[in-house]
Amino acid sequence: MLEPRRLATRAAARRMADTLGERVGETVGYRIRRDTRVGPRTRIEVVTEGVLTRLINADPALEQAGLVIFDEFHERNLHGDLGLALALQSQALLRPDLRILVMSATLDGAAVSRLLGGAPVVTSEGRSFPVETRYLARRDEIRVEAAVASAVREAIQSETGDILAFLPGAGEIHRAAALLGEPPLPAAVSLVRLFGDLPQEEQDRAIRPSPPGRRKVVLATSIAETSLTIEGVRVVIDGGLARVPRYSPASGMTRLVTVRVSRASADQRRGRAGRLGPGICYRLWAEGEQGSLLPRATPEILETDLAPLALELAAAGIADPGELSWLDPPPAAAFAEARALLQQLGGLDAGGRITPHGRELDGLGTHPRIGHMLLRARALGHGHAACGLAALLEERDILRGEGGAPDPDMQWRLEIVLAGERGQAHRHAVDRDRLARVREIARDWRRELGLSGDPPTGEASWAGLLLSFAYPDRIGQRRAGQAGRFLLRNGQGAVTADPAMALADWIVAADLDGDRRESRIWRAAALTLEEIEAGHTDEIEIEEEIEWDESAGAVIARRCRRLGALVLAGTPLRDPPPDRVAAVLLDAVARDGIERLPWSDAATQLRQRLAFLHRLDPDWPDVSDDALLANLGDWLGPRLAGLRRREQVAALDLEPALLSLITWEQKAKLDRVAPTHLEVPSGSRIAVDYGDPGAPVLAVRLQEIFGWTRTPTVAEGRVPLTLHLLSPARRPVQVTRDLAGFWRTTYFDVRKDLKGRYPKHSWPDDPLSATPTRRAKPRS
Repeated sequence: MLEPRRLATRAAARRMADTLGERVGETVGYRIRRDTRVGPRTRIEVVTEGVLTRLINADPALEQAGLVIFDEFHERNLHGDLGLALALQSQALLRPDLRILVMSATLDGAAVSRLLGGAPVVTSEGRSFPVETRYLARRDEIRVEAAVASAVREAIQSETGDILAFLPGAGEIHRAAALLGEPPLPAAVSLVRLFGDLPQEEQDRAIRPSPPGRRKVVLATSIAETSLTIEGVRVVIDGGLARVPRYSPASGMTRLVTVRVSRASADQRRGRAGRLGPGICYRLWAEGEQGSLLPRATPEILETDLAPLALELAAAGIADPGELSWLDPPPAAAFAEARALLQQLGGLDAGGRITPHGRELDGLGTHPRIGHMLLRARALGHGHAACGLAALLEERDILRGEGGAPDPDMQWRLEIVLAGERGQAHRHAVDRDRLARVREIARDWRRELGLSGDPPTGEASWAGLLLSFAYPDRIGQRRAGQAGRFLLRNGQGAVTADPAMALADWIVAADLDGDRRESRIWRAAALTLEEIEAGHTDEIEIEEEIEWDESAGAVIARRCRRLGALVLAGTPLRDPPPDRVAAVLLDAVARDGIERLPWSDAATQLRQRLAFLHRLDPDWPDVSDDALLANLGDWLGPRLAGLRRREQVAALDLEPALLSLITWEQKAKLDRVAPTHLEVPSGSRIAVDYGDPGAPVLAVRLQEIFGWTRTPTVAEGRVPLTLHLLSPARRPVQVTRDLAGFWRTTYFDVRKDLKGRYPKHSWPDDPLSATPTRRAKPRS
């Protein structure tokens, strides 16, 4: 029989053994990680779900089992889903006689029945007592532990029986306990805690019934929602929150987040009050909010790190999770991320098949990251340090934050664990219970790895290197000139405010908050470049790096030793490939924009002439910003040969580059169809302005075109120029595209005005017969 938690596993086995009048390990036994109580007479084994997957991998036919029971399946944890999928495969391929039973109080039975091939759904209402529900809305500014503590005191005064209060995590439980200790509770009331990291003795004390004449208050996480019957509970206080793991494939991080409970979880918690008699449930939210709760919690397989799942599937010879039947299949992106990590750790080969190293990782029964660290460290002779680190990573933090987050340094934590075993003192605020648990787990790991004796002196100094084996993707390099900001090997950013860690040149981050832009570092260790080079030799790549350096305004070429996104070292690269240099320089020009190129007057005029001709005939090149940018390599690329700096680009003559866009025939035709200048009757050569490709302009003084009867044209007579007729001071007095009409009509009004302003100039009555001039008066 499978239970989702170690506490529930022991409790269920003990309850069944008590019913038989036996001790655990006789007819009924249990298996959990590092604790097995079974014997030759054992017929019923209660196991955690992770144990089942290892049993199936060792014996795919489950030859010794006739029935597999999945209890509390509604919790939908990762190992439960995997265990059921593997059991169904064993049943289909090897053991058609194997019976499978899925049990739950709140799960959608029809969906499970379909997964089991139409298995019958057996419903038992059981025996339950009425539970009165009272809603006590908690204001946003009131912390959940304060609201729970207040409700506990109210229930002690107004109700009888033991009280079970739900909080999201151990931190809130400790703070609620502190609030209930001042002022102290009545003498007949005991206060106990219940969460997964507590020693077994304390967990058992929370479950046992209170002695006659006494009451107890149990402050618990969601561990007490199901499976357990806590004797004597008549009142439940539900804070309405739970702490669950959330994994992001984008960041590769898993972090615990606090979420509102689902309606199914709230109902499970409420039911704890009605197990032994009528009860009361205080819900610390408004009754109107009940309908906004999610019906059920999201299955863990959809939101967690899938590296352990991917490894166990590979160990079972399953490359594609689609080969199995799932209630919810693992998300493709998260599964691909998990396989990539396993390949980086050496657990899978390039084809996704498990390697001998992967077999060892699977046999350790821990996360592949931690397993990889343990095996590498043992091979290097640093197994004691790795066992301490593994215990620190598997359990909750041993350091207490005093007025803020605790120090992130994992080397200090390891020193505490190792030095404490030799009786040495330490100077950090430590949770003694957690420290004892960590030391116990470290001893278990040493036995697992076959290590003996005391840790060598100075072993904690290897923390950074060893953590880099577990988290090779989170090796970080401090950004130049920026204390506390790091670039990680996976390309993401990380930041710490810790003064000592902020100055480290290299770190490895073991715990991050998972922010996609720049993650906050919760736990890390410093390491050296020499350690990285020695520990990750096979992963370091040598590259010729040619890139744009914005601060220098130049292409930089160097030969680099690179670890992912990190540059470990670099030396200048002599004679880099010219085509790669030109490509980088072109990219820099493109980022700057076409408008920032050195457009001289001549180049600008040529570009405008070409734009005018393209408007008339698409065979002429498009020289718009977008077109020039799209074809930058064609017209500008050849001019960049031998150049590496922005100021060299700024000295380019762009006119020949633009001319490269047109054919020899077009070059021969260019000055004829789009001349740069026109000669006017005075003999002056006047520039044509093609700034508006739809209406080229000739700006000329009026006196220089006396006798000019027809409007001048370009494009071989197809496009009349727009004439901007200027005064002697070169100010516009008329704009026209009909010169003949201007002489007949408008000229005489203009003449009258100009004659008054410029009396020394000649303004003839008959401009068509007058001599054009560039002078104030015509030559006599």
